[in-house]
Amino acid sequence: MRPFDPLLRNAHLATIASSFWPRHLDELRHPVEAKLFSTDPDTRILVHVQRPVTAPGSKPREAILVHGLEGSSEAPYMRSLAQTLLDAGFVVHRMNIRTCGGTEFLCRTLYHAGFTHDLFTYLADLDRQRRTPVHLIGFSLGGNMVLKLAGQLGRDAFRLIESVTSVSTPLDLQACSERLNAPINRVYQWRFLSSMKKRLAVRCKVLAESVPATESEVRRLRSVFELDDKITAPAFGFRSAEHYYASESARNFIGGIRVPCLMLHAKNDPLVPFRAYAEAGVEQNRAIQLVTPDHGGHVGFLSRRSPRIWVDGVIRDWIAAQGIE
Repeated sequence: MRPFDPLLRNAHLATIASSFWPRHLDELRHPVEAKLFSTDPDTRILVHVQRPVTAPGSKPREAILVHGLEGSSEAPYMRSLAQTLLDAGFVVHRMNIRTCGGTEFLCRTLYHAGFTHDLFTYLADLDRQRRTPVHLIGFSLGGNMVLKLAGQLGRDAFRLIESVTSVSTPLDLQACSERLNAPINRVYQWRFLSSMKKRLAVRCKVLAESVPATESEVRRLRSVFELDDKITAPAFGFRSAEHYYASESARNFIGGIRVPCLMLHAKNDPLVPFRAYAEAGVEQNRAIQLVTPDHGGHVGFLSRRSPRIWVDGVIRDWIAAQGIE
């Protein structure tokens, strides 16, 4: 595995610069199929599927990418990894979490960090098409989802999942909520909260019954924790934000992971405390390979050398090696 040589050592600069770094996704060579997939009678999610240029009759391996909080299939990190995997011969599914990617009104419920139903249903459909096992890759909140699902399935995961990879994942949702509330992280808090409040306010106008708060109450929310406590938790039957975090954190499911698993996390991640990995017992699970550069920020990992997005090459090489004796 190629060592990480950071372009930026400051955690905040690395995180922010990566969000604006130019990424390329060749949609001419790899046309995009925008697929609306039903996971429940009243729920559809949007998945962008692209195929590699391969020889006729070949059966390429497949990967599902899951974005982070308030992201979408068009997030820069989703697009650049998709291109890297397409060039390596993988079919790529960029999955939007329900209500994300412009699908606010294609379902009557919200999403939360541990909501694995849609991902599992999509995997089961690929299995019916005899296209499994596939590689699951999750960024930030999406990482919490893929790790939780792999842990829930245990040994049964081998039929559906060839490997699972997480990048900058909040294994302990409570600890990450507390970190987000730190004054130094107010820019991230504002960005996440603004996006969430805007989406909820729009839903209040059309699907008010799906949001346990009025539009004016949504506007008064001052933190992601408060939003989770007043809206996310009650919407899914949790007693409080603390109950939601305690129930749905991936740290609870790490011990159940049996498929090959790669975790990538920068020790200086400004949003996800590194101590969560030790407290979750990650290194006690022999199925997991934990890679923790000192620098990289949150879903940053801009390299001084080419290729510039370090995690893309690492993920490509690692998943390509799975199943090879």
